[in-house]
Amino acid sequence: METEAHIDTQELGEKIVRVLKTIYDPEIPVDIYELGLIYDVFVNEDLEVRILMTLTSPNCPVAETLPVEVEEKVKSLDAVKDAEVEITFDPPWTQELMSEEAKLELGML
Repeated sequence: METEAHIDTQELGEKIVRVLKTIYDPEIPVDIYELGLIYDVFVNEDLEVRILMTLTSPNCPVAETLPVEVEEKVKSLDAVKDAEVEITFDPPWTQELMSEEAKLELGML
């Protein structure tokens, strides 16, 4: 039986991405991952997660709540000991960061 200590960080990263794909920008019917709002997901050996993300704009109506939602949902994963979300506007978000899927969904292709 595998102990928790041997959890694969790669596998955990994929689980985190799946969770991120359940969180939507309220103004755009596309999840925050496909929108390109997630710049980086770091998982250390202690299974603490740091997520570097941005918002579509600094005045985004969910600037207060979205990072909290991301943090809470990621923390809810059994393997995650702790999660922290850092917001950055460097580089600023642009439509180029969106996945093909998101662009297709929004009729931009």
